[in-house]
Amino acid sequence: MSNTSDTIRDLLEKEFHPQCLQIEDESWKHSGHAGVREHGGGHYIVHIKSEHFSRLSRSQCHRMIYRALAPLFPSAIHALSIHIDSSDG
Repeated sequence: MSNTSDTIRDLLEKEFHPQCLQIEDESWKHSGHAGVREHGGGHYIVHIKSEHFSRLSRSQCHRMIYRALAPLFPSAIHALSIHIDSSDG
């Protein structure tokens, strides 16, 4: 796991206390893209389940996650894909 993945994990755990959290670093798939060359930062996928997201819309949840990770854009994160499980089970 990369240092950025560890930082993402730390920030999200601190903010949302997730029941489940998986972070995938797909930066290697995008190493030649213009945005990556320009700003640096990697491509990440976050799978997260947290009670903090229950009864919120998908866009509200995404805004909360982006806010929690704001210090990492664009130098450490260039692109982020978010998959939220807000189910109770």
